[in-house]
Amino acid sequence: MSVQVAFDKAAAEGRSALVGYLPAGFPDVRGGIDAMRTMVESGCDAIEVGLPYSDPVMDGPTIQAAAQQALENGVRTSDVLHTVEAVAALGAPVLVMTYWNPVERYGVHRFARDLSAAGGAGLITPDIVPDEAGEWLAAANEHDLDKVFLIAPSSTDARIAMTAEHCRGFVYATAVMGVTGTRESTSELARPLVERAHAVTDLPVGVGLGVSNGKQAAEVAGYADGVIVGSAFVRRLLDAHLDEQPDEQGDVSRGLAGLAKLTLDLAEGVRSRA
Repeated sequence: MSVQVAFDKAAAEGRSALVGYLPAGFPDVRGGIDAMRTMVESGCDAIEVGLPYSDPVMDGPTIQAAAQQALENGVRTSDVLHTVEAVAALGAPVLVMTYWNPVERYGVHRFARDLSAAGGAGLITPDIVPDEAGEWLAAANEHDLDKVFLIAPSSTDARIAMTAEHCRGFVYATAVMGVTGTRESTSELARPLVERAHAVTDLPVGVGLGVSNGKQAAEVAGYADGVIVGSAFVRRLLDAHLDEQPDEQGDVSRGLAGLAKLTLDLAEGVRSRA
């Protein structure tokens, strides 16, 4: 199921889609699945499952800390695919957000095959551009998977057009220059970037720029087709995991409650623009 289904459903309701991110295996595999289930049940239209990586150069300290914990717990690509399968069964489109090196190590066509078999919608690939992604484009097309590439304020109009042409699902507009993380205010670069993308493609444009509350989500929903939230979700779980001991199942009930509260706030924000 393409993630565009979620964007189309949101558009039919006159609002932006809410896309939530968490790394697989954090705080552990089962706990991560429970967390993503909470996000779907509380208002996320689609989920990005992060594939933990040892050299996350584009991620801020919050996501780095969570990914490192997942790696220390021994999470593997098979656990990521298991997470995708479990969350996709809830009915929400699920994308994997991953650096390119783990996909190459696993095998590009093998990864595409196994992701499709797990019910995944496709990949978001922040560190590879379409003109260097020939093998992935072929594998994604073969297995009917979404291909989500990033554009930035520094992208030329020609680069935005070329990138959008090779995307399927949506175009990911990263409107903050630098690493990921929550921000006190939204970026003034976001709206012009979305407008430039809309000028060259009919695909939805989702914005990731450190949104951390419903008010910021409402602001971004005023011009973007999707609001992408990552670090704020991770921080809720990270704080709970550090503050209290998990029970036998590895769940942190307070963390899940906090996650639900944040998701509801963000969902109300994107719907306030309807």
